[in-house]
Amino acid sequence: MTETLVAAEAGLAIDMAEILRRIPHRYPFLLIDRAEDYRPHESMVGIKCVTMNEPFFQGHFPENPVMPGVLIIEAIAQTGAVLMSKSLEADVTGKTIMFMSMDAVRFRYPVRPGDVLRMPVKVLRARSDVFKFGGKAFVGDKMAAEVEFAAMVVEGR
Repeated sequence: MTETLVAAEAGLAIDMAEILRRIPHRYPFLLIDRAEDYRPHESMVGIKCVTMNEPFFQGHFPENPVMPGVLIIEAIAQTGAVLMSKSLEADVTGKTIMFMSMDAVRFRYPVRPGDVLRMPVKVLRARSDVFKFGGKAFVGDKMAAEVEFAAMVVEGR
């Protein structure tokens, strides 16, 4: 990729239509609504607008709705998958970007209906079709979660 093209894409926003082209997740498991500040092979910020209509709030917990921590991590990972797919300009036909590992997971603040999750994800290392990321999730200025994770491109069946 030329420096001019990289500079032109820096800070780019990614809408739902592109997200749907880049990752296979669909309702109710699509946990990223849009992305901002895309920087090829470097970073991106995923956005998830959390509503009371999320199916998991029915049982987690009816009187005190809190987004499950594993789904916060999944939302961060989906942000990483979009970043990886766009950076590689991956032909996603017959391929999926999948989790390989996660480390240093910490949950720090509850996510509730009405919150907007901002999920900055940075590439820590990349080799071929394997990326290692560092990601966080924020509600306002409060960190809800953080994680290091790896993902790879996997051929479909």
